Formats: sequence, structure tokens, C-alpha cells
Amino acid sequence: MGSKYAYAIRSWRENWDELTVFFDFLIEIRQIIYTTNLIENLNGKIRKYTKNKLSFPTDDAVMKSVYLALREVSKKWTMPIRNWGHCA
Repeated sequence: MGSKYAYAIRSWRENWDELTVFFDFLIEIRQIIYTTNLIENLNGKIRKYTKNKLSFPTDDAVMKSVYLALREVSKKWTMPIRNWGHCA
């Protein structure tokens, strides 16, 4: 197993301090951060707004496009985060 995943294991060991910062947060915050479905949904929304462009002339143009996509998507975020008040 070690030889099959040697790169991944080495990367985890070399970056352990950065990877474990996640555990410094309260469990309620970690649950929000760790929700990959939300992240994938957001990535899909960003792709929806940027997929029609074959290329962007500058990095700034990409940032503006992503900003506008986030602005539009955030208008639909109406559900409160569960137990958010408990974290404060």
C-alpha cells in the first residue's frame, strides 16, 4: 500500500500542519466547511456562468466573471445555516 500511495502519503506528512488547521474550528463550523455537496453545487453554478466563454483575455476578467456569478447565486441563498446561532 505504501508504494501505491507514496506521493499522497508524503504530501499529507509534509503538509500536516496546514491540513489539520481544520480541527481548530468548533464542530458546528467544521460541519459547514466540510459540506462538499454545497461546494460542488457552488462550483456548478460558477461553471454555468463561465462555460460559454472559451477563453478570458486576462485573469482579472476571470475574477470579475466569478464575482458576478457568486453575486447572482447568493441572491438565492435564503436558508439559514443550521445551529449557526449556537456557534457564536
